[in-house]
Amino acid sequence: MIDLAVYNNKGQEIESLKIDEEALGGSVRYPLLKQAIVMYHANKRVGTAANKSRSMVAGSDKKLFRQKGTGNARVGNIRTGKRVGGGVTFAKSMRDFSKQMPKKQRRLARNSAILAKLLSNNIVVIDDLVFEKPRTKDFVSVLNNLKIDRSCLVTINMANENLYKSARNVPKIGVMPVCDLNAGDICRYKKLLFTKEAILSVLNQNKISDN
Repeated sequence: MIDLAVYNNKGQEIESLKIDEEALGGSVRYPLLKQAIVMYHANKRVGTAANKSRSMVAGSDKKLFRQKGTGNARVGNIRTGKRVGGGVTFAKSMRDFSKQMPKKQRRLARNSAILAKLLSNNIVVIDDLVFEKPRTKDFVSVLNNLKIDRSCLVTINMANENLYKSARNVPKIGVMPVCDLNAGDICRYKKLLFTKEAILSVLNQNKISDN
């Protein structure tokens, strides 16, 4: 069991949570975690780079002049990649770099990423993050109270527009609901800031899926 402190907006510890490592898979599955991160980066690739090959450019297929007897170097048609205006040799074409993983593997990789952050003391839990109106200054004040000065992913249970607007101008800060949480985004940030409701939601999801 791991004891995890719960703080309020002022950075004061108000309670603690006991988290069973078995609820997050028991151990960090590094091969599975790497596979999920590779998928994460592959799915962010656009793959729209393309050139025109010799078959795509305009021009005749006729050989420019005969092979022998002219004293010139032998050439093909005007669309060859050796000539100005010709096609590109070994031209790039649009391709799909996306990868897929089964849903269960993605969930296990997410749990391994959370457990790795937990074991390295890079998870902070706050009782709630509620803002009456969008204000970046208030959000930065909360981060300072919690002594978060590195990149951080804020994880909430449900979408919160005021929180999104308060955090969007803060460098190296991301906000994400639990339902979108994945191994790639977790490993992208140094710290994880969970609301109490959000981390309990993750643990409850794992209990339901195990049953």
